[in-house]
Amino acid sequence: MPAAGTRKPMRERFREQVREEVKSAALDQLAAGGAQAISINAIAKQLGVSGPALYRYFSSRDELLNVLVIDAYNDLREAMAQALGTDAPDAEARIRLLAAAYRGWAREEPHRYELLFKAPFPGYDAHAKPLADAARGLMGVVLGVLHDPDTGGKPYDNEEVLDARRANTENHQLAVALWSRLHGFVSLEIGGGFTAMGLDADALFETEVQVLTDRVRRAG
Repeated sequence: MPAAGTRKPMRERFREQVREEVKSAALDQLAAGGAQAISINAIAKQLGVSGPALYRYFSSRDELLNVLVIDAYNDLREAMAQALGTDAPDAEARIRLLAAAYRGWAREEPHRYELLFKAPFPGYDAHAKPLADAARGLMGVVLGVLHDPDTGGKPYDNEEVLDARRANTENHQLAVALWSRLHGFVSLEIGGGFTAMGLDADALFETEVQVLTDRVRRAG
């Protein structure tokens, strides 16, 4: 990292700028046609360079997708953490904040959300270590709340999440259950399932969150 008051070398700044432009173009492709529509050659054409030139910034489509997935995990985690940074009087309020932030981000970023939980194409390694580490960041936020729900405990780091999983702690089991229920609800909602059935998604979500908070209360 550069010393305070200094700038990164121009080449490094240019590289970062190009990578951001490539990611932005890839996100446009993702929104328009799903993960399978992402094409480095098409992005190169859009940016006015050759396909081989962009491979200096992303070695493959898989690497580009990995970065998009990790960014999405980090952004969702940040949305959850920021929501929990607000004042909440009790455990129920914190669970509600967590659930609302999760749902809100998924509704605003449906294509990025789906990218987290659907393999974009056959052969893609959705369980590569960098992706698994990023996914554990979400679990760390949930575990932090469950560890001390009335004050919103500090998020677990990756090692703490792994320790909780290995020990099969009650909090880890509860965190998995909460995440599973939220994911199931959100996936149906952004996939249009509730609309197709003529159901009130907001009312259903309120009921679902109440089930979650009741379970946390009983576990406590």
